[in-house]
Amino acid sequence: MVEENVMELVNKGVMLPLMEEFYTIQGEGYHKGTAAYFIRVGGCDVGCHWCDVKESWNAETHPPTAIESIISNAEKYSDTIVITGGEPLTWDMGPLTEGLKAKNMKTHIETSGAYPLTGVWDWICLSPKKNKLPVGEIYEKADELKVIVYNKHDFIFAEEQAAQVGENCILYLQPEWSVRDKMVPMIVDYVMENPKWKVSLQTHKYLNIP
Repeated sequence: MVEENVMELVNKGVMLPLMEEFYTIQGEGYHKGTAAYFIRVGGCDVGCHWCDVKESWNAETHPPTAIESIISNAEKYSDTIVITGGEPLTWDMGPLTEGLKAKNMKTHIETSGAYPLTGVWDWICLSPKKNKLPVGEIYEKADELKVIVYNKHDFIFAEEQAAQVGENCILYLQPEWSVRDKMVPMIVDYVMENPKWKVSLQTHKYLNIP
């Protein structure tokens, strides 16, 4: 009965399977270089083979945590909060983001868009994956589109995705870390030929921080 009650609270978004939370520097995309508090939520079935946080996939390995506790921890460190995963939209993000906004914090999300958009957001980073494409209104709501480039075909995929976002959405191509030496020159050439795109790098890995 206790487990059933906990799962009901998780499904309502008032508890979330918390993998980790930490204060660091945003390493990617538009807000790179900005101090931010990261909340990594467990649970993802998108299944990217090159994912560098595969331990986030199984939500059952991460303790259901009351959002009041998550919010209380977050407000000690920063007013910029990044919700990531896993795939955070697996869960209802409404209660968490409403709680954060009540504390005057800025809410950012990093998502594949594979599940319907929930929550109140100041910034939406959409990073679509071929395995499970974005759904619903997130294309029109995205502030930045970040496509991970693992091989040449990903440039085609990037253009397909860019055709669906709003005109003010900022477009990024980011090399997948394990093949960065191979893909960076291709991305540089592509962006120079197609300047609507920008280059994103995982600068936190160069800085050797989380």
